[in-house]
Amino acid sequence: MSDNQANAAPEESFISHLVELRDRLIRSLIAIALILGGLCLYPGPGDIYDFLAAPLTAALPEGTKMVAIGVITPFMVPLKVTAMVAFVLALPFILYQAWSFVAPGLYAHEKRLGVPLIVSSTVLFVLGMAFCYYFVFGQVFHFINSFAPKSITPAPDIEAYLSFVMTMFLAFGLSFEVPVALVVLVKLGVVSVAKLKEWRSYFVVGAFVVAAIVTPPDVVSQLALAIPMCLLYEIGILAAGLVSRPASGVADDAAQAVTDDDLQQAEEDFRKFDNNK
Repeated sequence: MSDNQANAAPEESFISHLVELRDRLIRSLIAIALILGGLCLYPGPGDIYDFLAAPLTAALPEGTKMVAIGVITPFMVPLKVTAMVAFVLALPFILYQAWSFVAPGLYAHEKRLGVPLIVSSTVLFVLGMAFCYYFVFGQVFHFINSFAPKSITPAPDIEAYLSFVMTMFLAFGLSFEVPVALVVLVKLGVVSVAKLKEWRSYFVVGAFVVAAIVTPPDVVSQLALAIPMCLLYEIGILAAGLVSRPASGVADDAAQAVTDDDLQQAEEDFRKFDNNK
C-alpha cells in the first residue's frame, strides 16, 4: 500500500464516523419532532403547561394567576414546555443512538452494559424529575409564599417559572444519576468500591454544597436535593459492589477481564489493520 493510500484510510474512517454521528443526531431530532407534533395535537401545549404550573398555582392566594409579560410569551413558553416533555419521552431513543455510536469501539464485556445503562439512566432521570415535581415544588412554593408580606400579591411570570423549573428538573435528574455514574466508574476500573467508601464523607459535603448552589436559598429545597444524593450514593456503592469482580487474585482478575469474544474482536481488528498496511 502506498503512502497516499495509507494516509487516506484514516481520513476516510474519520469522515465515515462523522457521517454516522450526523445520521444519529438527525434520527434523534426526528424522534423529538414526531413526539412534539403528537403532544401539540393532544393534550396540547396549554394543558401541558397548566399541569407543570399546578404546584405553583396551588400555593398562590385564591384567585391569583401567573402573568405573561412578553407579547409572544403565552405562545412560546407552553411550546418550550412541550418540547421539554418531548425530549424526556425521546430520551431512551436518544441514549440508544449515542450508545450505538460508541459501541463498535468497545469490547464485548463492555457492550453488555449498554441496555442496563440506557434503562437505568432513563428511569433514574425521570424519577428525579418526578420527585422534584410531586414533593419538592409544593413544599418550596408554600415555604416561599409564607414569607411574602401581606401588602403584596404574588404574580409570577410564566417565563421565569419555566427557567426555574428547568433548572430544578436538570439538577434533580442529574443527581439521581449518581448510582449509574458510580457503577460505570467501578466497572471501567477508574475507582474501586473501597475508595468510594473512603470518599463518602467528602461526597456528603459536596452534595450539600451543590444543593446550596443549584436550589433556591431555602432550607427545604436544599435538604430535598442533598439528602437523596447521599442516599443514592450509598445505593451506588451497593450496586457497584454487585457488578465489580471479586478480588481473588491478579491472575483471576486478568482471566475474567478478557473474554473469548474480546479476543475474537481483537483478532479481527488486528486483521483489518494488517490488511490496510
